[in-house]
Amino acid sequence: MPIVKVHRRAGRPSAENRQVLDAIHASLIEAFKIPVADRNQILFAHEAAAFEIAAGRTDAFTLIEITAFPGRSLEAKRKLYQALATRCEAAGVGPADLFVVLTEPPLENWSPRDGVSSVDAKPSFKLDV
Repeated sequence: MPIVKVHRRAGRPSAENRQVLDAIHASLIEAFKIPVADRNQILFAHEAAAFEIAAGRTDAFTLIEITAFPGRSLEAKRKLYQALATRCEAAGVGPADLFVVLTEPPLENWSPRDGVSSVDAKPSFKLDV
């Protein structure tokens, strides 16, 4: 049940943005084994004055924030980062323009539905991948 926030410069082609979102989702399916229908993403398009890009990066710079249930192995995380780099490059974002941050709040900090903590309603998919 990852929550994905993607930050890009405003004015990037909408087709490219769609490809980036698709690349992220496919990477999460591959590396984290999430269900195909488990897609929770939002893309923020920031004006240049509000979205600084460090030297050595281009206007295609993309910051991806993923908030996920804890439990994935280091190997699954490495696989995710590699899949993101490969798939996003095919979508027009070179590996040097990709910045990924993964956050894993404990299950007691999640309530995805019905006002129930995820500690009490265990996920229906594997976390130990």
